[in-house]
Amino acid sequence: MSDTAPTSAAGDTSPGAEPYPKRWLALAVIAVTVLMVILDATIVNIALPAVSTDLDISPATQQWIVTAYTLTFGGLLLLGGRIADFWGRKRTYLVGAAGFAVASALGGFAPNEELLFAARALQGAFGALLAPASLALLTVLFTDAKERAKAFAVYGAIAGGGSAVGLLLGGVLTEYADWRWCFWVNVPVAIIAIVAAIPTVPESKAPGDSTYDIPGAVLVTLGIASFVYGFTRVAEASQDNAAEGSTDNAWANGPALAFIAVGLVLVALFVVVELRTRNPLLPMRLVLDRNRGGAYLTSTLVGAGLIGAFFFLSLYFQQVLGYEPVEAGFASLPVTLGVLIAAGSASVLVPRIGPKPLMVLGGLLAAAGLFTFSFLGTDSSFWTLAFPGQVLLGLGLGFTFVPLSNLALIGAGEHDAGAASAMLNATQQVGASIGTALLATISVGAITSTITERVAEGADPADPALALAAQVEGYTTAFTWAAGLLVLGAIVSAVLIKATKDDLPTDAAMVHAG
Repeated sequence: MSDTAPTSAAGDTSPGAEPYPKRWLALAVIAVTVLMVILDATIVNIALPAVSTDLDISPATQQWIVTAYTLTFGGLLLLGGRIADFWGRKRTYLVGAAGFAVASALGGFAPNEELLFAARALQGAFGALLAPASLALLTVLFTDAKERAKAFAVYGAIAGGGSAVGLLLGGVLTEYADWRWCFWVNVPVAIIAIVAAIPTVPESKAPGDSTYDIPGAVLVTLGIASFVYGFTRVAEASQDNAAEGSTDNAWANGPALAFIAVGLVLVALFVVVELRTRNPLLPMRLVLDRNRGGAYLTSTLVGAGLIGAFFFLSLYFQQVLGYEPVEAGFASLPVTLGVLIAAGSASVLVPRIGPKPLMVLGGLLAAAGLFTFSFLGTDSSFWTLAFPGQVLLGLGLGFTFVPLSNLALIGAGEHDAGAASAMLNATQQVGASIGTALLATISVGAITSTITERVAEGADPADPALALAAQVEGYTTAFTWAAGLLVLGAIVSAVLIKATKDDLPTDAAMVHAG
């Protein structure tokens, strides 16, 4: 690849030409904190009713428990990636983990909604340091193609299956302990990771110019935050319309559209600034490279489709099948089973056949899993549709995330490892926000249409069975569209990605070899 860093400027503790001897221990430590960040995106979802009741949070503001986290996390990711590159990836990782622990403790002790929302925003901000630093460290630590594939298999398994584990853990803690433990559980995990990381994880920094692109950082942070918030407003409006039985169009929301438009303008200005800046926050070559650009676009589509799986499936388990939170959490575990199987296989197959075939296969398998969910009914057996659909979805995610993580960083160079990994995280976050709004709107539309049609045919609008059937129709319609997004992701991978197994020797390996 043409944009490989020519030299390494890492300090004495950085991995050298020889493989770093503690790299597998470092992987274990990093994996724990990556799982912590992934879990926190879903662990609170199960606890939302309990949190809202305890702190007297109204339905109108309840969404901020989730939104405060996603806004700061998504908005600050690119800046967090650059801080990791220039300030030091280990140092950024440690500060991110410590800050995440402090923010989690504050959230657990929160006596009111204001402090809880502030704690969630802090969690997102420190998560934006921790996530790109973790992936960049893996890139620098593992210089052999086969070893890197195994490392990314671990990362892929966490990225694909962590959300389902979060639902289970959130259900267990909420039902058998207290919702506050959904926050406090992060504290001992982070402390253990920090203590283990200090002697285990090596420091590394980007070589060359390390001046910060402040205008770019301001534009992209505000731009992504505004964009994500706009789509969040649309999703909230869709959910409110469903709760009220309203037929209003959630997209006819002036403020939401304004936030989306402002976000697009700011991101466009960011691109202009980056093209003219000597040391940009996000070098455009990272995005314009055909393989990496294809990986980022695939990541956006997977993020958009994936949200439909966990959000609507969790609602189906609890609201249609009547599962308790813990039961719903256990019922979501087959996804993780599929991810673990596929991630292990992908770590062996990526160095042999390259990333493209697996990404295409993964997208199609995940789409097949979501399409299986589209046949769910009000009395479907878990083992008939939900279980095989989840296993297929998990297999697809495992085969997608492992080569995706590898491909997004191939040729990025040691100077830009943090920026490239941050871009991968940011595309998933933006995709999730778009997917939430899009699929929630589609689901509500299907619910409304079903009720209207059945009432016109003579059904009693007050019949609970009608409401339940309409609800399932909304979920299954959303699953169908989510499957379409993942098929589109597979097509993007097939068309844009040209990298073969011969492109897999890493930039770090080439640096050390030179």
